[in-house]
Amino acid sequence: MQTYEQLLDRISRATGLMIEDIERKVEAKRAKLSGLISKEGAALIVAAELGINFEKQKIKINEISGARKANLIGKIIKIFPVREFKKENREGKVANFTIADETGNLKVVLWDTNHIALVENQNIKEGDVIEISNASVRNDELHLTGFSDIKLSQEQIENVKLEKQFSEKNLKDYKTGENIKIRAFIVQSFEPKFFEICPQCKGRARLEGDDFICIKHGKVLPDKRALISLVLDDGTENMRAVLFSEQIEKLGIKLENSFLEEREKFIGKEAFFSGQIRQNKLFNTSEMFVDDIEEINLDNLIQNLEKK
Repeated sequence: MQTYEQLLDRISRATGLMIEDIERKVEAKRAKLSGLISKEGAALIVAAELGINFEKQKIKINEISGARKANLIGKIIKIFPVREFKKENREGKVANFTIADETGNLKVVLWDTNHIALVENQNIKEGDVIEISNASVRNDELHLTGFSDIKLSQEQIENVKLEKQFSEKNLKDYKTGENIKIRAFIVQSFEPKFFEICPQCKGRARLEGDDFICIKHGKVLPDKRALISLVLDDGTENMRAVLFSEQIEKLGIKLENSFLEEREKFIGKEAFFSGQIRQNKLFNTSEMFVDDIEEINLDNLIQNLEKK
């Protein structure tokens, strides 16, 4: 669901009306309905009466949360290597890149072979501004199928947000797919798991006989990565969190030591955790994939509290 301010902005962009004029229409609609409807609901009715189809309208990156389909324009800031996959009786390729505008950035996933060829043949590359139409929104990512469209745009986008944006909120208020930042305690941990990845494409390298094989690069000398699951509690709810090697290092965990000894150092530790909320389909539960961990600076914390 869009916020009221985002709805006003989208209606304004679609119609050219001033925000103040739209707000008057919204209040008039609420008054006509005896105030029995929210501002957001009244704004949606006003939009429909003005002939606006949000499904076809271009949106900003910070507006995709809650949407099912999206059309937008963004600048490609990072392209990742095309990866091949084999799953049961299905195999193919998938491409990923990150786009940004002045409001945020997000990941784009390409499944269609024609779209993937644009990346492989460098018809689209880092720095290009592209227009995406009819993309599906999943966990705050854009997924493009054969029914989606992607093409170069002549529009200029400056001052794009390169850093991932996180909203500060409590665990009880999360939505799947959101990037959030919480202040929480580590209340439980589980034994680390280790796996091998290809040093070139960072895809999974699997042991076949005596060799590790990457689907794309064949026989490789793999890099080893670690994964640790924790349980975080922010006082409103608790949730399982997943940390990979880089975040494990930020916690100061030395995996070469006894994990039982290392565990005593961080159980009960309080810190800021930033990451994305995802759905674990196997257990039908939500979990947080941690991107960053920050120590709590009491001086900064007191200053921020005083400002509120």
